[in-house]
Amino acid sequence: MITGQIKNQIDQIWDTFWTGGISNSIDILEQMTYLFFMKLLDDKQLNQEATAAIIGQKMSNPTFGEGNWHNPDQDRDVPFDDLRWSRFKNFEPSRMYQTVSQDVFSFIKHLNSGRESAYSRFMESAIFLIQSPRNLVKIVEGINSLDMNNRDTMGDVYEYILGKMAASGNNGQFRTPRHIIRMMVDMMKPTLDDTICDPAMGSAGFIVESAKYITEHYRKELMKKDRARHFRTTMLNGFDTDPKMLRIGAMNLMLHGVDSPTVEFRDSLSTDNSDEDCYTLILANPPFSGSLDKEAVAKSLLSIANTKKTELLFISLFLRSLQIGGRCASIVPDGVLTGSSKAHIALRKKLVDENRLQAVISMPSGVFQPYSGVSTAILIFTKTGSGGTDKVWFYDMHADGYSLDQKRNEVAESDIPDIVARFGNLEAEADRKRTEQSFLVSADEIREHGYDLAFNTYKETIREAVVYDAPEVILERATTLYAEIGEGMDNLKRLISKSHEA
Repeated sequence: MITGQIKNQIDQIWDTFWTGGISNSIDILEQMTYLFFMKLLDDKQLNQEATAAIIGQKMSNPTFGEGNWHNPDQDRDVPFDDLRWSRFKNFEPSRMYQTVSQDVFSFIKHLNSGRESAYSRFMESAIFLIQSPRNLVKIVEGINSLDMNNRDTMGDVYEYILGKMAASGNNGQFRTPRHIIRMMVDMMKPTLDDTICDPAMGSAGFIVESAKYITEHYRKELMKKDRARHFRTTMLNGFDTDPKMLRIGAMNLMLHGVDSPTVEFRDSLSTDNSDEDCYTLILANPPFSGSLDKEAVAKSLLSIANTKKTELLFISLFLRSLQIGGRCASIVPDGVLTGSSKAHIALRKKLVDENRLQAVISMPSGVFQPYSGVSTAILIFTKTGSGGTDKVWFYDMHADGYSLDQKRNEVAESDIPDIVARFGNLEAEADRKRTEQSFLVSADEIREHGYDLAFNTYKETIREAVVYDAPEVILERATTLYAEIGEGMDNLKRLISKSHEA
């Protein structure tokens, strides 16, 4: 957790952007990532130089070499030293602004061979928006006070900034609530043997939480070179069609210790994506944009669900992309559970009959407030290609630890610990009654209900019998009451009459 002091520092940096004319929250976050990257590059080389000095060897392939770097955008030579954060942070405002906006920014844009990090690959379309030398100095001073070598702290810092972006109401749809992501990761329990993917990664929340889970549970194994290499490079995969979100997501991963994940610009539903039998675990909250141009959609996905609806096509993509035995946990809109179109029913049938559908967790509509009131659920399934659904676990989440209104204040009530614990021991759910918050439903019963996956379809409601009095008893009671009212009216009239006589 970050301290109040660090939060205040971030808030001050954020306010400096705002007062400097950058009011869109995603633009603020993007500009901050550029400066974070500049500092991370220099911090990394400073550490490498210190190590090289201790062992008495010269550094190989430094980011900042000796002599000058030629700036192709300005057609001039610039000393490498001037491009380093540790040097330009001490420049006077006008010189700092010229150096950073023209030279350092150009340097990181052309550092896109992929040698440095996944982040550097997405800098081609980047634009520097800070307009004031004075504001740049304040922002640089603020960032310089952060310990960016402490990855745990910086990861928390970045998540706090992502939270500010969501709370601002701009581009909040890019961020799934962190506690919901963590719940899904805790349920799926990723291991170092997994190859994990989010085909609509946004700010990379699912990938980052998976990385955090691995580092928390496999610390000793990560000390082995081959395991560490897999974790930093091939284990985590994410795709998006928004260059801004790719930069933000790649920076999020860098600040959590994952320098070279497979993060790429890709329309996951298009014919350009050929992923098939690739991953052992998919975690996602794909966009629910309604519909799209079917001509651009991969035919292999349409063969699973012939539809324009992205929420169905993404489930089809997950089935195609997973290896046999691969698992998926995905957030879906309620329509996926109950939709009556041929495509809806065909997809649910495929999950139940041809694979292993394990769980349907219904979430309250307030989970995505303040920027959306959509009702959603979590589908958990394993790709088998040959069936295997025996019983499906249903859970009706009532509370997630936050108020379900626009404010989303923290509250004591949360079903999340109960959900994680019960999913980890489904055998104990066998005796749960249909009147309870969770229970198991057989695949045969789901088929009988036309593959409907709504919790309320299978929930039993206890209705208490109400015994009414006989009509003659009610009539007698009414007659008595009427007589009492009449007597009361007569008494009131007498009192009024006496008051007038007096």
